[in-house]
Amino acid sequence: MPHVELRPLQDDDLDAMYEMLIREPAAAAAPGVTVEDPLDRSVFDASIAAERASDDIDSFAVTENGAFVGTAGTFTFEDDREVVFWIARTARGRGLATEALRMLVSREPIRPLYARVAADNAAAIAVLQRIGFAEVSREPAAPAARHTGELLYALLPVLDGI
Repeated sequence: MPHVELRPLQDDDLDAMYEMLIREPAAAAAPGVTVEDPLDRSVFDASIAAERASDDIDSFAVTENGAFVGTAGTFTFEDDREVVFWIARTARGRGLATEALRMLVSREPIRPLYARVAADNAAAIAVLQRIGFAEVSREPAAPAARHTGELLYALLPVLDGI
């Protein structure tokens, strides 16, 4: 198994993040992407700067054997704590997303913890389920949506003593 780490997002990671976005423009249409034109570098940079300045958002680089392969983070949306993760297409299929999400969840004490995923993203759904997230709702795609619909998953608190 490759050595996977989460580390705080650094300035040096931004070029790699933007390159991932350019190579995978479908990611810009994923549920939860609220930036008007995320493929515009100035819009991308402004969005990342706002995220990094927020006390409510924790952003991490995912590395494999020291090399940047993706991002993961936690944030609050409408009073609910959520996770997000994204692994470069060239690094998928090796368990990196599962391990990164496992590490991220272990750092986040708030439960329930939520994740939104496109209904047709079977790989991300499988990662969420491996960590213990369960589907709690489905939203069909809106007529003008850039994705196929959205699923909401939750990692519920563990009840001790049952």
